[in-house]
Amino acid sequence: MTQNERIKEVRKSLGLTLDKFGERIGLKKSAVSLIENGKNSVTDANIKAICREFGVDYIWLTTGDGEMFVDTDDDFIERIDRIMVGEDDARKNLFKALLEASDEDIAAFQRIIDLFASKKD
Repeated sequence: MTQNERIKEVRKSLGLTLDKFGERIGLKKSAVSLIENGKNSVTDANIKAICREFGVDYIWLTTGDGEMFVDTDDDFIERIDRIMVGEDDARKNLFKALLEASDEDIAAFQRIIDLFASKKD
């Protein structure tokens, strides 16, 4: 997959039109289309804008290695905040229990996570 195709994949995975995607990175719809179709090359400024604006991993966008998006602590904290103000008591209680858990409890929980993660592969 080319860099231009990866840009198109980012836009489509976010559910954005050419116009909305371009607007967020300072490009016109036609410029984004030309980039996605390989008719225009991607500038370093475009790459940096896409990574910054949409949380795209720079290495993935430039080489195809790794994952499309990067998880940041800010994203993680925002998700926890939404859970804690929501109505899902099971999730809230899980976070509260983890805060009070001993090191041994956390290690046991990590083994469970590792077990489930290994079954996904």
